[in-house]
Amino acid sequence: MGRLLRVLADRLQTGTPVADRVLSWPGDIGSSGQSVPLRLAGALHRLVLAGLDAPLTAAYPPNMVDDDRLWAAVSNALDSHAPRLLDWLASPPQTNELRRASVLIAAGHRLTAAHQLPIMLSELGASAGLNLNWDRFALDIAGHRLGPPDARVRLSPNWTGQLPERSRPEVVDKRGVDLRPVDLENEHDRLRLLSYLWPDQPDRMALTENAISLPRPPVDRADAIDWLETRLTQQPEGTLHLVYHTIAWQYFPKEAQQRGTALLAEAGQKATETRPLAHLSMEADGDGPGAGLTLTTWPGGAQLPLGRADFHGRWVDWHAPPRFG
Repeated sequence: MGRLLRVLADRLQTGTPVADRVLSWPGDIGSSGQSVPLRLAGALHRLVLAGLDAPLTAAYPPNMVDDDRLWAAVSNALDSHAPRLLDWLASPPQTNELRRASVLIAAGHRLTAAHQLPIMLSELGASAGLNLNWDRFALDIAGHRLGPPDARVRLSPNWTGQLPERSRPEVVDKRGVDLRPVDLENEHDRLRLLSYLWPDQPDRMALTENAISLPRPPVDRADAIDWLETRLTQQPEGTLHLVYHTIAWQYFPKEAQQRGTALLAEAGQKATETRPLAHLSMEADGDGPGAGLTLTTWPGGAQLPLGRADFHGRWVDWHAPPRFG
């Protein structure tokens, strides 16, 4: 992928519809903006996954070609499939990074150890809803396993810091929201999701295919904060409500972030020991490396730093406090 992007950066020139669109894109084209290079890479990979371009497929992994042959295949694809590529470029990247679920598993075990209550899950920016099934995944770290022994999805990040508590969560309700939820029964949506799993990372593809094979919780098409306002009123007595998001909050408008924070604080004021609320955030916070992990729990509103994690879940540095406040 790094080589593909370098070849595109070095050789893409104006004069064709796709090149003109990409090179004249307004605003921030990087990962903190419109992610245009990733859109183009995803569009090209989709051609390969859909079996629409044999020369491009022959230049993609597991095949190995030099830069000239790679560029020849890419350049031909840009010309031959211009209308399709322009249509795909119009949509932002859509991912469902399963390896971020390592953090969700650890946090779920910690919350269960602290509260001993079944959990209601609400995910903001849930994409296809795959990570709503984190309670069905296994986390294998430092010779320890958290999760079902027969889990189809097994995560093994590079883990540093403390090990999570071993109290296995019981999830009794799970639901997500996304402005553009991915319907994996729709072949177009399925290809869109898989196209952002890069062709030189077959392990991610296998992991995702295993997750897709599990029963999928519902993901509603809605504004996340409007949805959250209603969802916060639906928590049954005797459950803990865990609201979470992983690399999604940062893409919400500032006004939406402020409103969401206010809604959580307001709901937190009504939380009780038998109906607690928790908010888990895995987001870029201006520090580094990776994303900051923060867990806020009510009643009380204690905000706990849990450590940091790679944006794609390849490593976790878990430094949860020894006790809840």
